[in-house]
Amino acid sequence: MTTMTAPLCLPLSRPPRPVSLAVVAGLACAFVIGKALPIPMDTISAVIAPLCASANAASPLDKVEVIASHALPNVAGKRVTVVRVSYGPGGFTPPHRHSGSVTAYITKGEIRSQLGGGPVETFKVGQSFFEPPGSTHMVSANASTTEPAELIAVFVADEGAQLTTMLE
Repeated sequence: MTTMTAPLCLPLSRPPRPVSLAVVAGLACAFVIGKALPIPMDTISAVIAPLCASANAASPLDKVEVIASHALPNVAGKRVTVVRVSYGPGGFTPPHRHSGSVTAYITKGEIRSQLGGGPVETFKVGQSFFEPPGSTHMVSANASTTEPAELIAVFVADEGAQLTTMLE
């Protein structure tokens, strides 16, 4: 299977921009990736556009790579999507929520995470965490300011659902 990396289109260290810029950036990310991958554009848009909130990446190391996205034949109306999220030193994602269930597995470095009002936890290589549908992910960040970090996220959500919604 051929994969392509795309810039992580989440604001990593800059203040939020107007919503219109976020929408345009998200659509641009989905369009560029859709032209290069052999899967339907609507699938790419559903996966990537919600993740791409701004065209400004803090580092060339910040990226999202769609590894796979498949309808679940034994669960009507559901889709599993696997994404690799790479953070450069100090990289983070602003507060957000996901429409489906997410399991994250740390493959490089250390990731800080906080769900809702729970404690901030640090996960190391080989550890994982789970996000129930609709939970508020307040902190998702590289725990290091000098080394990169990476996780694999497995989403299970309704077909066509917006996977990620940024919070105000």
